[in-house]
Parts: sequence; structure tokens; C-alpha cells
Amino acid sequence: MGEVIVVKIGGAAFASRDTTIEDIVTLQRRGKALVVVHGGGNLVTGWLKKLGLATQFVRGERVTDRPVLEVVIAVLGGLTNKEITAAINCAGGRAVGVSGVDGALIQGKIRNAEMGYVAETVGVDSGLLTVLLGAGYVPVVAPLALHAVGREGNAPQVLNINGDTIAGEIAAAIGAARLIFITDVPGVRDQSGKFLPRLSAEEAAALVAAGTATGGMIPKLKAGLRALFAGAQAHIVDGNQPHALLREIEGGGTGTIIN
Repeated sequence: MGEVIVVKIGGAAFASRDTTIEDIVTLQRRGKALVVVHGGGNLVTGWLKKLGLATQFVRGERVTDRPVLEVVIAVLGGLTNKEITAAINCAGGRAVGVSGVDGALIQGKIRNAEMGYVAETVGVDSGLLTVLLGAGYVPVVAPLALHAVGREGNAPQVLNINGDTIAGEIAAAIGAARLIFITDVPGVRDQSGKFLPRLSAEEAAALVAAGTATGGMIPKLKAGLRALFAGAQAHIVDGNQPHALLREIEGGGTGTIIN
């Protein structure tokens, strides 16, 4: 398969109909092995509002009770995953949509009571991804986890999990060469707002510890560090820029690199 590249597509970036799908197909045709992990939090929030359900975030992650979990599973595992998979296939690529539940890809346990049914990863079984990559497909992974540890009574079998988090876990498990986050921001900034084109592991960890990184940037930096310690280079790039993914891989990107 050669070196594998894990690409995390933020829901906001996909909603803007950027060029990421086109870039994925182009890279696949060039023989690149890609795993795509997607988000879709904005779409989940939209459906929760339609259904009259409240939503709350803590440190950039959604608190998930059982009604919210049902919407998360339906929107991320169903609607969003199949739209992205269909978009790649319709553009001439070869993609298969799965979730972290399929093949027990992402195994988790409830992290804490504060977050509700949100998973902490306890294991990754990359066998399904290996099969799909070996057969020439792009796996498109929805951010759901199998409730594999500590499940009691009628607790759900499926848990919500942050897409950035599982992108980092997958990159580490399969020995990816790169983990690339396609976002709706130019990259990482310091406390004064200055753009940071390159970060060391120590600098990235310091941004999180100091509270400089906020919201959705926190899980991205943490996942980037997880991948980095396993040997991958992490990139945070602006999907609003034309062909941001292609340019990043070809060395002409403008985002933040953590290495």
C-alpha cells in the first residue's frame, strides 16, 4: 500500500463544498493510500435544533445524553458518512463508508459522567482498514466507537467520539506517514493571534496547557501529538483554500505543521 495518509475532514469544510473531495480522488488515482475521517458536528447541532434538543460543549466536545446520541449516530453514521462516500465515488474515486463500530475499529469506554456517552479510546483494530486499503478503496470513517469496555445494563452499544481524536488514533495504529486536518481556519495561532506555520511537540502541548488553544483546536492538537509520537507528521490546513489537501501533500501548503 505504501505510506498511508489519514485525512480528517471537518464538517464545516465539507459543507462549504470545497475541493477536498476532488483532491482525494486525484491522490487516489496517483496511487496514494488514504483513510478519511469526517466530522459533522454542525449538522448534528442543526438536527438537534430541529428536534428541540439542547446541546452543550465542554472543551470543544459535545456532551452526549441518550437522545443526543441517537441523533449523532443517525447523522454521522448515516447521512454525513454516506454523503461523503457518495461524493468520492461520484467524482470517480473508490470509497467505502464505515464507522468506528464496524469491525470493532474503534473500541471505547465512557470517559466520564460529565460528558455522557462520549468515548475514550481503549483499542483500535485496523484490520478492516487494511483490507479496504489493500483492495484499493478509501475508507471513510464516521466518528463512532464500539462500547467495548465497562458497558453495564442497558447502556448503549455505540458511543460518540470526537473525529479528531479517532483520526489521531487511526494514524497511530496504522503507522501513517501523515495526519492532515482539513479545517475552516488557516492554522494554529499563538496568544497574540500570530499565525504559527510550524510547531514542535513541546510547543503544541504548551498551547493546550496554557489555554491558548480553545474549542475545536484542542482535540486537533492532542490528536496531532498522538500521531506524532507514533511517527506521523501532523498538518492543520485551511480547507477554504483551493486544493489545500493536494498542495499540502505536494509541499506547497500554507497551514501549520507539527513535527
